[in-house]
Amino acid sequence: MYENFLPDRLAELRMQKGISARDMSLSLGQANNYINTIENKKSLPSMQSFFYICEFLDITPQEFFDEGNSNPKMLKTFVDEAKKLDCESFSHILGIMKELNRHK
Repeated sequence: MYENFLPDRLAELRMQKGISARDMSLSLGQANNYINTIENKKSLPSMQSFFYICEFLDITPQEFFDEGNSNPKMLKTFVDEAKKLDCESFSHILGIMKELNRHK
């Protein structure tokens, strides 16, 4: 199970960013098939390369490995905006979220 997590998560987050594996590989200064080899479970990145991947995706390593967070970039933006709200507005947004989750 865990041997598939990193390649699958990388593909998921890369697609959310809307970039091809080739373009991401080249942006990281790697060969054009670098990300494909990871996503196809043929290799794993070094720790340094993993940190570059996270930096490229604009997420932390913790966010990368957070299975319960399907869109870490969007959640980070949501939290940043929520921090700017006054208490009453924050309560309203929280109530809306709870209502939406109740109807899932």
